[in-house]
Amino acid sequence: MVKHDADYIKHMMKEVKQMPEDVIDMYSKFYREFQERDFDLDTDKKLFDWSSKQTYIALGNMMTSAALIGIDSCPIEGFHQEKAETLLREKFGIDTDKYGLSFMVAFGYRKADPEFAKTRRYFEDIVTWK
Repeated sequence: MVKHDADYIKHMMKEVKQMPEDVIDMYSKFYREFQERDFDLDTDKKLFDWSSKQTYIALGNMMTSAALIGIDSCPIEGFHQEKAETLLREKFGIDTDKYGLSFMVAFGYRKADPEFAKTRRYFEDIVTWK
């Protein structure tokens, strides 16, 4: 999660995107208003929840891209967060005070085709037009 006044945002605007100071000021105001007024992201919990939702955009794109090249995937939310973060911290050196874990995804090639055909509800049962 990234607060509107985080050093990371300032670094991205100034050093990476090389924005002029007046543009940085404009974007900084926009980010602050978005977090404080538009979405009321006034606590770390709210900001983490919003940030987690944003990561699903990347997750969907990764899974779709993988499927297009024949790689199966499965999103995972059912994990023990504390144990997973301990593993990330101890085995991979991830700073879990700085980075939070909101989901995982598994990618791979299937060993065999599924035994049962996929089933779907009828379109008319789940979509209503008014």
